[in-house]
Amino acid sequence: MSNLRKLGRRTDHRSSLLRNQVQSLFENGKIETTVTRAKETRRVAEKMITLGKKGDLHSRRQALGYIYKDEVANKLFEEIAPKYADRNGGYTRILKLGPRQGDNAEMCILELVD
Repeated sequence: MSNLRKLGRRTDHRSSLLRNQVQSLFENGKIETTVTRAKETRRVAEKMITLGKKGDLHSRRQALGYIYKDEVANKLFEEIAPKYADRNGGYTRILKLGPRQGDNAEMCILELVD
């Protein structure tokens, strides 16, 4: 647990943030966020895609326990995971954009690799 980024939030808020970002990433294919949030989201998203590649009932239930929307979980198992069947990790990419105007936070785009 020491390698977990806390992102300046309580545990429940942090887990909700990561769940929502993973869900948005799977819905839209890419999201724009800060670099530290993207790195944490990438960790979780790649684990979800690995569950999708397994494809068994237990993996599906684990993914449904983490992702809020059933449609997104079905998309993960039906569309996203089969694209990466022959790939061993590295399903996402982080493209840095530069600092944000208001608070100078380093921004990036987190996207699924084609």
